[in-house]
Amino acid sequence: MKKIINPKRIIWRKFTKRPNINLKELDDTVNKVFNAVKENGDEALKKFTLLYDKTVVNNFRISEHELIVAGENLAAELKDAINLAKNNIEKFHVSQKTRKKIVETTNGVECWQESRPIEKVGLYIPGGSAPLFSTVLMLGVPAVISGCKEITLCTPPNKNGDIHPAILYTANLIGIKNVFKVGGIQSIAAMTFGTETVPKVYKIFGPGNRFVTAAKQTAFMNGVAIDMPAGPSELLILADKTTNPSFVAADLLSQAEHGKDSQVICVVNNLELMTAIENEVEKQLNELPRKNIAEVSIQNSQLIYFDKKKDIIDFINEYAPEHFILSVQKEDENYYIGNLNNAGSVFIGKYTPESAGDYASGTNHTLPTNGYAKTYGGINLDSFNKKISFQRISKKGISNIGSVIEIMAEAESLQAHKNAITIRLKSIKNETN
Repeated sequence: MKKIINPKRIIWRKFTKRPNINLKELDDTVNKVFNAVKENGDEALKKFTLLYDKTVVNNFRISEHELIVAGENLAAELKDAINLAKNNIEKFHVSQKTRKKIVETTNGVECWQESRPIEKVGLYIPGGSAPLFSTVLMLGVPAVISGCKEITLCTPPNKNGDIHPAILYTANLIGIKNVFKVGGIQSIAAMTFGTETVPKVYKIFGPGNRFVTAAKQTAFMNGVAIDMPAGPSELLILADKTTNPSFVAADLLSQAEHGKDSQVICVVNNLELMTAIENEVEKQLNELPRKNIAEVSIQNSQLIYFDKKKDIIDFINEYAPEHFILSVQKEDENYYIGNLNNAGSVFIGKYTPESAGDYASGTNHTLPTNGYAKTYGGINLDSFNKKISFQRISKKGISNIGSVIEIMAEAESLQAHKNAITIRLKSIKNETN
């Protein structure tokens, strides 16, 4: 890891910069796939599945029987773990439901807001070297709780044309029946336009590589909403002298093993701790099965020392991490929590690893990356809903605010707007007389 000591603010941008993803370079590929899927539907999906996934798939839909029997190929302890994680994720997301509250803004004027589920949603689940069945939980559970009528799940097949049984078991567990073995750009295009087999959706959710990221941006340009801009996974840890260096090293590596373009940063206020963490990272790295991936990520990551609290929290807010682990003495926690503005998800205390949020604590692991935590939150129940506002105005209400609307409409030279009020006020006046 690169070690930096008290960097001046003028060069912070250098250390908050993410690995570049030049989406423009992918445009030709993405557009080619999108145009082919739009024109040729399932035939194009077969072509690109053979090209990119190196397998022949003639029937993209997973049958209900395949979903039901998927659990037979999983260990009981894994199924128990998935069930426990599901229950925790459900509890946390059910708690996000809001009750209708009618507000009388003026005597006779009632306003309120109600949630309505997005009817058709698409979930993209990566399935390459690490089939992310946990993401099925993170996206599927809130979609089901929200009451989305059509939930479409797409995930790439392996070279044998199969889907990992844990993905199928988890989908069936939470009640998702529309599962398709198609991945990459072609799956995003299929959910954007619809094919003979894969239905068109209104909003697409889910992480993916740079090709999927570019495809989601193209889907957005074609009128389909997406959850958020996303890029390589990232983690920032703030650690002090009370931290266990082996815990920090394990957390850094847990994120680094996601991919070679993942980014991990550790901020410390103790120089001896920097060395201890660096040594632990080296020690644990050599024991990892995915060492070749994590090693590249670690080489591009940073250990940064600051001696002032203000610099530390300002740097964290400027970086806006996807995941932020706060591992400091208890008396300092409130300072950092109270002054934190930008982060996707926060993990407090030395016994709260980022892995907990990835799997089973209950919070959602689909989070904004690449600095978008400054403007986006992570996936939650509202992500699968839209808010509709309602109002009801009585005779007394329109009489109370009518003149205000007339004045404002006239000032904007919108005479028809004013007339819609004036006609009603005259009608009420005539009734009174």
